[in-house]
Amino acid sequence: MKRIFLLLVLCGFTIATAQAQSDADVQHYIQIIKENILKNYKGMFKPARGSLKYPFITPGSHSYNGQLWDWDSWLSDVALRQILLENGDQKDKDEALQYERGCVLIFLDFSENGGWIPIMVNAGSKPKDYNVFPIMVNARSKPDNYDVFAHNMHKPCLAQHAAFLTKLNGGDAKWLREKFPALEQFVDGYYNHYRSAATGLYFWQTDEAIGVDNDPCTFFRPAASSGAILLNCLMYKELKAMVYLATQLDKKNVADKYQKMADDLLDSIRKNCWDPKDGFYYSVDLDLRAVPAPATNGVFQWHMGAPRDWNCLIQRVGVWSGFLAMWAGVATPEQAKEMVERNFRDTKTFNAPYGVRSLSKMEKMYNGARASSNPSNWLGPIWINANYLTFRGLVEYGYNDDAKELAKKTIVLLGKDFEENGLLHEYYVPESGQPVMNPGFQNWNYLVLNMIAWYEGKPYIEEF
Repeated sequence: MKRIFLLLVLCGFTIATAQAQSDADVQHYIQIIKENILKNYKGMFKPARGSLKYPFITPGSHSYNGQLWDWDSWLSDVALRQILLENGDQKDKDEALQYERGCVLIFLDFSENGGWIPIMVNAGSKPKDYNVFPIMVNARSKPDNYDVFAHNMHKPCLAQHAAFLTKLNGGDAKWLREKFPALEQFVDGYYNHYRSAATGLYFWQTDEAIGVDNDPCTFFRPAASSGAILLNCLMYKELKAMVYLATQLDKKNVADKYQKMADDLLDSIRKNCWDPKDGFYYSVDLDLRAVPAPATNGVFQWHMGAPRDWNCLIQRVGVWSGFLAMWAGVATPEQAKEMVERNFRDTKTFNAPYGVRSLSKMEKMYNGARASSNPSNWLGPIWINANYLTFRGLVEYGYNDDAKELAKKTIVLLGKDFEENGLLHEYYVPESGQPVMNPGFQNWNYLVLNMIAWYEGKPYIEEF
């Protein structure tokens, strides 16, 4: 009995020592991360040039130099504000504001009739260039019959970016007043061209530049067939941001309109995308044959006895973006509990040694170590924006222990990269933490600072 007791004590001591070492490692890497990030953030600032009429911020690394991207600039800005909170005075914040607002105003400059806005622009882009997003050697004018709305556009985070900056500056939205109609057109463009009336859900037109590039729920699937959970969660938050901005601009009727759209979308996501079988939010398949009108004159018609009465099918493919239902406030508390207990904590699916796998390890398409560009690989690798947005959802629903675990994993992952390589990379192998590609990638990787601040119990910047 004494021997058993001694073994138990030794085991407890070993576990405690390992834990203490782990915490010491975290503190070590926090210091390394801060030293590396806080000294070079102004490299993100770029002056106005060419068609980009305002100063702007870039996501960093040579691969993205001089390019303004949609959700990259938004999330980079959330990290930038954490840097300024910790390491900037009022002069620094005032200087940054022109670059931050420039990101929003530039994209609104590129708005076309109906609200279409490109995903990426650079100094050589022109609003009427043919399909602005692809990086083409010779941009050319669009033919008269070219339909921009047959392609994807700027992800629904533009109003969120504007609301983020407005809220940080005491609710002052005057800087946006002149261009607010273009922002309305953009959001309405999604409603008019990317929305399934039957389900109330939004869809990608193609699999081009969807952010999570090779998400199997959209990648190489038919056009306008993917009611992506990522798109719909972003859209719900975008509509809430429009309510806020319209309110700040004293446009009550406009605010009421977008509140109604947000409420309707929330109901649609919960109805169509929640899967009680798996306790998770999924994308849905909208590519169903139309139900024919009832036959007349007794003419025989296939399936006439019981035509389908559902408008979409759940795609039970475990993609990290299901966790966005917590980040966006879509999940009910009961649903969030299932998502955390049955999915986030499951090491066989999403929970990896260095964060959240971008695709569940149980999926046949899983490939967590492959390096690829066009598309970037989202079939399993760790992406820091996925870690961060999942972390934010955990915090919002009160799962602080899980959020702390994820923060520590992210800190160690990026701290090691800085320590061993002197820079960060675009994505990482889930099991080993090995960097995969694009050395020098900054972008949303800097959101680790926001996670560190929360981990240390200090003030931290949140996205709108």
